[in-house]
Amino acid sequence: MEVADRGSSGLTFGMLDPAPVAVAVTQGPEHRLIYSNALYRSMVSDPRGGAPVEEAFTESVLPHYRALFDHVYATGEPATSSAQPSMPIPGSRAPGERFFSFSLSRVVLGPGEHGVLVVVMDVTEQTHAARRLTAVAEERLRILRRYESLIRVSADIVWVTSGDGFVSEPSPSWERVTGMPWEKYQGQGWLRAVHPEDRPATVRSWARAVKRVTEMWEHVYRLRTADGSYRHFQLRAVPICEDDQVVEWVGASIDIEQQWQEQRRQRLLDRAATATAQLRGLDEMLGALTGVIVPELADGCGVYLVTDLTDERHSGAPFIVERLATAARPGLKRLPPYSEEQLRAGNTFVKAVRRRRPVQKRFPAGSPPPDVAPAGTLPWLTANDANSVLVLPVVVDGTVPAVVCAVTCGDRPPISQADIGLLNRMFDHAHDALSRAIRYQRAQQIALALQYSLLAEPPRLPGPRIVARYRASPAAAEVGGDWYDSFVLPDGVPVMVVGDVAGHDLGAAVAMSQLRNMLRALAMDRREPPGEILTRLNIAMESLSDDVTATCVYARVEAVGDGYRLEYATAGHPPPLLVTPGDGGRFLEGGVSPLLGFPHSGARLSAVEPLPPGSTLLLYTDGLVERPGEHLDEGLGRLLHLAESLAGEPVDRFCDTVVSGLPTSGLDDIAVMALRVPS
Repeated sequence: MEVADRGSSGLTFGMLDPAPVAVAVTQGPEHRLIYSNALYRSMVSDPRGGAPVEEAFTESVLPHYRALFDHVYATGEPATSSAQPSMPIPGSRAPGERFFSFSLSRVVLGPGEHGVLVVVMDVTEQTHAARRLTAVAEERLRILRRYESLIRVSADIVWVTSGDGFVSEPSPSWERVTGMPWEKYQGQGWLRAVHPEDRPATVRSWARAVKRVTEMWEHVYRLRTADGSYRHFQLRAVPICEDDQVVEWVGASIDIEQQWQEQRRQRLLDRAATATAQLRGLDEMLGALTGVIVPELADGCGVYLVTDLTDERHSGAPFIVERLATAARPGLKRLPPYSEEQLRAGNTFVKAVRRRRPVQKRFPAGSPPPDVAPAGTLPWLTANDANSVLVLPVVVDGTVPAVVCAVTCGDRPPISQADIGLLNRMFDHAHDALSRAIRYQRAQQIALALQYSLLAEPPRLPGPRIVARYRASPAAAEVGGDWYDSFVLPDGVPVMVVGDVAGHDLGAAVAMSQLRNMLRALAMDRREPPGEILTRLNIAMESLSDDVTATCVYARVEAVGDGYRLEYATAGHPPPLLVTPGDGGRFLEGGVSPLLGFPHSGARLSAVEPLPPGSTLLLYTDGLVERPGEHLDEGLGRLLHLAESLAGEPVDRFCDTVVSGLPTSGLDDIAVMALRVPS
């Protein structure tokens, strides 16, 4: 067929055989195949030349292609199609579904003759590759959607920063929780939503993570939410790396406020339980509890003892409180730990005690109402910009022995109802320990009252002057048996006595009172030398029901001519100290005998010592000079040195300085008696 070999240009179709694309030519309106190159024939096995296109390609040409051929032939408008699938082609070298891209265009074959030029490309591999890429993209999209869904259900806030740690993408969840728009939290603007107290630690922690590229950064801070309140959030962030370089950080912030409050609550309860379990005294326990309350729950705290425990009070009856312990957060001046005040019936403290439930008062910062606290506390509230006071009665064994006053200052919000409940639980947990401490304190107060009732004022003499001091141990668990006594015998001779009964309990105080009275009776009746009086006292002690032991120094100060002399005896007691201006001091070590309470067959000796004009005689109990782990001579040396420095001082000052000026163990009571001889 000549037309099959040559086109209208005179060029043969054979020139198209080496073309890299499949080429075919049809002729006339019947679209009879007049040419196909080798590549075309390799795609379709032996197409029948001269047959219409639907017959030549029965196996591979779909029915709607005929209409497309007709349209191109009739109008001359070219047509194209991309990645069209075909059925498996018999005899094809690539079995299975294949994809072709083709174009149809009208060509002139001769005068008045036209045909259709078909150019076909096999794009099966490209189509499969594109499908694979599409599948991968769709899979990644599904994974991303799953990740986003997981984040929505597992985190409150999701955020992204640049590799150097600056917020680089908007976070709708951040805006929803904090109420901050993008222009305010981008970069480092997010720090403005962090609590001011947590901000420095957060900046340092985040800077370290970015610099060291930690595998995961974790941190907890308080974040201001849209309603203006602060809540605790747990932060976690991980670096995203490309070619060993951090390109961004992805983080999540989870609201852990409830969990944090539970942990804080348990921590405070444990601290309160530990504090009360390790202490015995009421003031120590209450002081330890103020240290738990401040600064966790309040800026300042004071604990007041209600001295009158009677519940039924008349409206006009006095209401007295003693402040036993105080605490204040750093930056605030602490109130003095002790004060005693009388309150009016309308005071908040009185209302809280009578109602037995907490009373909270809120007011403008630095402007407390006059009835919100004791008058001595009001200046502190004003000076520290207090904005609320919580008065919490402590109920123990059905009474209110103490009141807790917790204060918030400045911008800190008042104590919440949840924290008021926590305070109640804290004191409920400490109930048994507080009950024991209160019972002990009452017993101690009774013993101290008994002890002080027996410590009479020394007699006023025409010549020498006698002063006495007694200091109960602030740290001792119980009262002691220390005592002093001074009286004038029927013959006009003044007597000085200082003694110490072994023990630190109510029994020791009772035994002390018995020995004091027995010694007075023996001295007034016999008027014998001091050694003989102590001998008789030791015999009389056998009548006491318990095994009582004691030390004692008994001294008579007699006028002799124009001067005075001392006759004394000691039974296991530290020696008297005599200090003379200009001559120094010395311990009087005569008239020594064993302590009282043990059988002693020998006579107890007395000693005589002149008392120079202007001299000072000091009698004292061993609590003044004894310290744990220290030899007695060291304490006596300190006493001698101090007393010599005070030789010219008035006897009152001399005695006061001796009691307060020496380092002691703090575990024993101290009784001191000094006599000043006229110059």
